[in-house]
Amino acid sequence: MPTTPNPSPDSPVLHGNEAPSAWVRRWTHLIPAGGTVLDVACGHGRHLRWLTERGHTVTGVDRSPEAIAAVAPLGRAVLSDIENGPWPLDGETFDVVVVTNYLWRPLLPRIVASVAPGGVLLYETFASGHETVGRPARPDFLLQPGELLQVCSGLRVVAFEDGFCNTPERFVQRIAAVRETGHSQAQPVRHLLGVTG
Repeated sequence: MPTTPNPSPDSPVLHGNEAPSAWVRRWTHLIPAGGTVLDVACGHGRHLRWLTERGHTVTGVDRSPEAIAAVAPLGRAVLSDIENGPWPLDGETFDVVVVTNYLWRPLLPRIVASVAPGGVLLYETFASGHETVGRPARPDFLLQPGELLQVCSGLRVVAFEDGFCNTPERFVQRIAAVRETGHSQAQPVRHLLGVTG
């Protein structure tokens, strides 16, 4: 079973080798059992490892050949420059779409459209204000207040946060949103809140 590596304090941490996002871990329970995963800009696979260990079938997409080589043993690994080329997963949907520390606005509709009925979008990235504490600092890479809420207007928002974290210092916006299937008011879907780890 794959495990999350623990790099020594002296070694550089590559994107995707750090621990899985607490936000992704918190909302993993929303993913249907054995569900399919898409991790956009997956890096070296921190979320793919986490979700594989929980019995999910994973697909990672990234433009880095090194990242794709690292995640290939976990499942499907797609090498693609999604900012300058065609979307490589056209017509495919997934039970969860994970995006962390990545923003390319032209892809936002594609990302949301990749969430299958009954599936969930788990998105967390830097927000306006982050330029005062670190990088990225360009507005192109920082979400505006409430921007993820607008992007997810066709989904049921289960949780949303937009604010400042102090360990490490960063401004973030994050959302857990579900593409609901038909249900009656007498038996609404219960999206359990407050589950951690």
